[in-house]
Amino acid sequence: MEFTTNNLTFVIVTFNSRKVIHDCLNSLPKDFHKLIIENSSDKELKKELEQNYDKTEVVLSKNIGMGAGNNLGIIKSNTQYVYVLNPDVVLKNDTLLNMNNSISELENFAILSPLSDNPLYPNYRGNFGEKIKDDGKIIKNVEEIDGYSMIINKDFFDDNIFFDEKFFMYLENVDLCLRAKKNGGKLYIVTNSKVHHLGAKAVDDKYNDVIELSRNWHWMWSKLYFNKKHRGIFVSLLLGFISLLGNLIKYSICLFAFNKKKNIYKMRMSGTINALFGKQSWYRPEIN
Repeated sequence: MEFTTNNLTFVIVTFNSRKVIHDCLNSLPKDFHKLIIENSSDKELKKELEQNYDKTEVVLSKNIGMGAGNNLGIIKSNTQYVYVLNPDVVLKNDTLLNMNNSISELENFAILSPLSDNPLYPNYRGNFGEKIKDDGKIIKNVEEIDGYSMIINKDFFDDNIFFDEKFFMYLENVDLCLRAKKNGGKLYIVTNSKVHHLGAKAVDDKYNDVIELSRNWHWMWSKLYFNKKHRGIFVSLLLGFISLLGNLIKYSICLFAFNKKKNIYKMRMSGTINALFGKQSWYRPEIN
């Protein structure tokens, strides 16, 4: 078995990602179908991409988040395998070739990915989140794969539930990995197949400040929701209150020091408080 145009679709969720999406698309094989879920409803970008890239379909959407956007693309795809990519990811010339050379050795794979080309930031984890030592093996059976690059085998999600859409941003990939393993699937990294990830560059730089506030709000909300879902309400509440206290102290210090970082800690407290009270992940960045 190998990945072909008949069994693999690329799914990319974009949000004000004009600056990076072209490099991403230019790195993908032209004859494979690409589904782009455009969460900022940019009609001009839709027209531009569909006119300039073969087999590329852009679906306009409101800002529904990474998980829900990926789900929309996965469900809309007609192939068994879906390659979920962030728009700030670029494939190498031999990325897909090297994965095809190894795929016959994989057993019950539910999620698969090439390796990040930055050895300081590997895109996988072992048990309890630790990094796995480099042992020279081409194929690694891992416990967790980062969400910016993952090939999903839809056969291991026959209930048609992929990403938990309650997560707007952060940890939806970890949740997906846990559920894949519960369904009997395995997670693999192919180490001689590489991708380049810019990291936190999926949104245009001019929105950095407002996006950073949003990231901090959702990081805290997602952590508490994830802990509640997988570790129980007592652990989630305990860690949530500890986090809230820590951020309150940091906020107070920055407030009296007239430090702009006070806004970061304010957003972290807000995300934690909303999660503690069981509210949905409602915060959205104000981008015109």
